[in-house]
Amino acid sequence: MRRHRNVKIVATLGPASSTKEVIRSLFDAGADVFRLNMSHGSHDDHRARYDTIREIEAETGRPIAILADLQGPKLRVGQFLAGAHDLEEGDAFRFDLSPEPGDSHRVQLPHPEIFAALIEGSELLVNDGKIRLTVQRCGPDFADCTVTVGGTISDRKGVNVPDVVLPLAALSEKDRADLEFACQLGVDWLALSFVQRAEDVEEAKVLAQGRAAVLSKIEKPAAVRAFDEILKASDGIMVARGDLGVELPVHSVPPIQKRLVRLCRSAAKPVIVATQMLESMIDSPMPTRAEVSDVANAIYEGADAVMLSAESAAGSYPVDAVRTMDNVARSVEADPNYRSIIEAARKASLSSVPDAIVTAAREIAETTDVAAICAFTQSGKTVSLVARERPRVPILALSPIEAVTRRMVLTWGTHCVITPRLSRFKEAVVNGTRAAREYGFADESRKVVVMAGVPFNVPGTTNILRIAPCDDRLIFATDPE
Repeated sequence: MRRHRNVKIVATLGPASSTKEVIRSLFDAGADVFRLNMSHGSHDDHRARYDTIREIEAETGRPIAILADLQGPKLRVGQFLAGAHDLEEGDAFRFDLSPEPGDSHRVQLPHPEIFAALIEGSELLVNDGKIRLTVQRCGPDFADCTVTVGGTISDRKGVNVPDVVLPLAALSEKDRADLEFACQLGVDWLALSFVQRAEDVEEAKVLAQGRAAVLSKIEKPAAVRAFDEILKASDGIMVARGDLGVELPVHSVPPIQKRLVRLCRSAAKPVIVATQMLESMIDSPMPTRAEVSDVANAIYEGADAVMLSAESAAGSYPVDAVRTMDNVARSVEADPNYRSIIEAARKASLSSVPDAIVTAAREIAETTDVAAICAFTQSGKTVSLVARERPRVPILALSPIEAVTRRMVLTWGTHCVITPRLSRFKEAVVNGTRAAREYGFADESRKVVVMAGVPFNVPGTTNILRIAPCDDRLIFATDPE
């Protein structure tokens, strides 16, 4: 039994972490959620990893969440006659639709949607922003630019267009096929790339048909500008700082991260902070001090989860990277300042009966000696509301629905348990206290807060709370029926 940790760890699987032995080691080291990156590998590769995760889940008796990350449309230049060319500041350079191989003066950009959106003064970034060009003149099939930051441009390098909303759907044909494959496979979360507007999220949710929750990756300036609407449409958020740092000034990313994390918490929706968190551990068994501080800051901000990408997918030290992240998280959560920072960011939200119930549960946990909050849920909403409060005690998230239980794994503070389908509140009390004892959160001398909705098995009915002893004899003595 792993010691309880509030913030969750997402580990990406890949060539360095495809065997059952390594995946089990990642789980034992602290990974809660496994990410399947649909940008790499075949469907057969992802199916094999999925099956392995579910085997480990069955062996450990712990629900494990699986996130499929869709690639999104990739904007790339064409090919060059000589393979690469050097561009210098002040050079004139043209992008066009011609399939002819490029040279030092032009190259194909096979995306008419980009030309349709460009205006004079727009900026084009190539190769993760290493090369920057400003549009001087443009039309439906070309853009004449001036190089503002030079560098070597080569075949198939990626292109970013930071200052316009592109008339491109977030889902390419590949993404649609990957989405359907992932949903049929049984993944719990879908991460949607290239989100620019709420409509992108709504389209993905229509295709998912409730088979998986949809998490929006915030990686474009347009998504930051439209964040309130995107958050409403999404089940969760990923702050994908890599592309954000390309398309926006790097110094603007930390305050954006902090603001988005806080807004997600207010909306009771899980948020992952991702990209380059322990980047040096791809090749080194030790992280840099700056990387450790980066992970710690995301946890102090109240993120639900922190994520490893290449560190666990393709690095030389995948298990060490997860263990490092786990150690950082435990160190932060043991810091008295952590509680004061987390609680200072709490906003009162008493617009409904469930809001009032979860606030009461948190206040009871803070003022009495209860061991845990046991929250029964049909949809996961009650548990999300409890997690928004960031209580000082663990949250036992209990549901009879396996898919709901797995999705809740991503939520801060949760220990997820599949329960029988219940018909009375007393059954909830008994199941909650037994779970608290079974998973080591309480013994018979302790009490827990139990919350549920009556009538049972109806989503959105959280309306009852009880402080219950963990000794079954005391429960039946006070409530023999």
